[in-house]
Amino acid sequence: MNDAAPIAFAEIEGTTRACSPRETIDRVMPLLPVFGITRVANVTGLDTIGIPVVMVTRPNARSVSVSQGKGASLDAAKASGLMEAVEIHHAEHILAPLLLGSYNELRFRETVADVTAMALSTRKDLTATARLLWTQGYDLTSGDPVWVPYEAVHTDFRTPFPEGSGYFLCTSNGLASGNTIEEAICHGLSEVIERDCLALWRLKSREDRDRCELDLSTVTDPHCRALLDRYAAAEVPVRAWNLTSEIGVPVFNVWIPTPPTGMPISVTGFDGHGCHPFAHIALSRALSEAAQGRLTMIAGVRDDIDPTYYDERPDEVPVVEPATATRSAPPPVAYGDIPSLQARSSRALIERMVERLSAIGLDQVIVVDLTRSEFNIPVARVIVPGLEGNPNARLYRPGRRALLAAGIDPQQGAAS
Repeated sequence: MNDAAPIAFAEIEGTTRACSPRETIDRVMPLLPVFGITRVANVTGLDTIGIPVVMVTRPNARSVSVSQGKGASLDAAKASGLMEAVEIHHAEHILAPLLLGSYNELRFRETVADVTAMALSTRKDLTATARLLWTQGYDLTSGDPVWVPYEAVHTDFRTPFPEGSGYFLCTSNGLASGNTIEEAICHGLSEVIERDCLALWRLKSREDRDRCELDLSTVTDPHCRALLDRYAAAEVPVRAWNLTSEIGVPVFNVWIPTPPTGMPISVTGFDGHGCHPFAHIALSRALSEAAQGRLTMIAGVRDDIDPTYYDERPDEVPVVEPATATRSAPPPVAYGDIPSLQARSSRALIERMVERLSAIGLDQVIVVDLTRSEFNIPVARVIVPGLEGNPNARLYRPGRRALLAAGIDPQQGAAS
C-alpha cells in the first residue's frame, strides 16, 4: 500500500466502497474490448428470487470465460461482475519479471514466502530443490519485497503449463480488484480468510455445525433484511451458519434449495459464503452469493461447473448434502452475538485483519500488486501462508490447520 492518507469509505448498498457502483461501471465500460468482454447480461429474471445477478462473458479467456456478479441493485451486480472479469484478466496477463529457481537457491539471498505452508496441490509433492517460477510481492506489514511462486498468482490455465507447475493450488482465491488498492487488498484478504473458515467448517461434525446455525429472525441489518425479504417473497427457505473461526473475522454460510422444477436431481441446494470485518456485510455477501450460485446453475453458462452436477442420478447420494432438516427449537446463534471489527477506512480494516492473523501465528501476509498503469484499475493477489486453500478446488490438499482440525498429525499427513 502507498503512504498516502487512508481513504474513508462509505457504506453503499450493503458494502463498503470508495465510490458508487455506477462510477465503477463508468470507469470500466470503455475498456471492455481491451479485456475481451463481449457481453454483460442481466440474468436475474431466470430465477424467482429477484436478487440482481449478471454474467460477464470473455470468450477468449485463459481461465473461466464467464464471470458472475451479484448485489443489492443491478448496478452493484454489474460492478461486481465486471470487476471479477477484470481482475481475472489481469492475473491471466502478468507482465512482471519472473525468476526460475528452487526454494533452496532463493532463500539464502532473498525473502521468500513460506511455501510449505501455502495451499498445495495433490498433483506433485513439493521439495526444497524443485525448480519453480517466482514473482515478487511484498509483505503487508513491513513493506519488504517477498518472492512467491508464480503458480499461486496467475490464472493463465492454458496448456502446456510453465516449467515448475503442479505444486500449488491454482485458483482465484485471494485475487481481487477495487476502486483503490486498499479496497482490493481488503477484498482479497477477506476471501482467503473465508476459504480457510470453509475448509475447517466442513470438517466439523453435524452436531457442531448445528450449534453454529444462525437465527435469521434476529438479523436487524436493513440490507440483510431486504435480501431475506426477497427470499421470503419468492417462498425460498434460507438457512445460515456462523463459520467464524478463531481468527475473529465474521464468515457466514447460507444455504437455499434448488428450484422446485427444472434442476437435476444430483443437486439439492446451493451455498453462498461471505466474509468481511463487518458482520452485516459478510452476511449480505453470503445471502446474495447463494442466489447467484442457484442462478448460475440455472443459466448453465459457467465453464468451471462440474458436468456431473447436471446428471440425474436418483439412486445415488446427492452431490450437495441437503440441509433440510427441520429444527424443534430456534437456531442457537443470535446475529447480535457476532462482533464486527471496527474501522473507518479499508486500510484500517486491513490492519485489523492482519492483527487477527498475527494473533494466531500467521505473520506473513503477502500482496502481489497486479495493477496495470495503462488501465489504472487496482488489482491484487493476497497470499497468507498457513491459511487453508479453497476446499472446492479439485486438487485441494488439506494443510496443517485442516489436518489438526481433523485430528491428524500434520507430519503424518504430509508424508502420506
